Amino acid sequence: MHFFSQSFQYEHPWSHVVIGMWRKYPNPKCTHVVSVDVMDRSVHPETGIVRTERLFRCKQKAPAWIIKVFGGSEDAYVREISFVDPATQNTTITSVNLSLSQFATCYEVVQYTPLTPNRTNFHQTAEIQARLALWRSAADGLEKWLVQRFEHNAQLGKTAFTDVLRTLWEERQAQSVIV
Repeated sequence: MHFFSQSFQYEHPWSHVVIGMWRKYPNPKCTHVVSVDVMDRSVHPETGIVRTERLFRCKQKAPAWIIKVFGGSEDAYVREISFVDPATQNTTITSVNLSLSQFATCYEVVQYTPLTPNRTNFHQTAEIQARLALWRSAADGLEKWLVQRFEHNAQLGKTAFTDVLRTLWEERQAQSVIV
């Protein structure tokens, strides 16, 4: 099993970041995410926690030999479940790949928490595990490659999300001038 982790702060309030997370994909900087479908959304009547389940369709640039050996296609599907708690101002997002999960899994957890009134902490972890028990060295190589792909996509996601937040902030500022 291999791990990835990163943390940083966004220079935006938690509420702004949460609004932005719904507009992150699709995004021209993250072309690997082709579509996002909301499968379910509910609000807990007592706590007010919003639970959302989404399905992402992604196009991964996997080497042709991986697709040939393991089957499948360039289309990959990821299930995401998020919990937004307005009372505690905590957001937790978990995701796991559905495609080719019999060969490798990537379990990701993202958390957004307020740091100050105008700053939000972002923490992301991923556990990546290949399921090639007979070929441990091949599994280790696959896990390392998957971590590199995940890290590359995470950096694209950070850049894209920063752009989304900036655009939202500019829209907010323009509206406040109109009012």
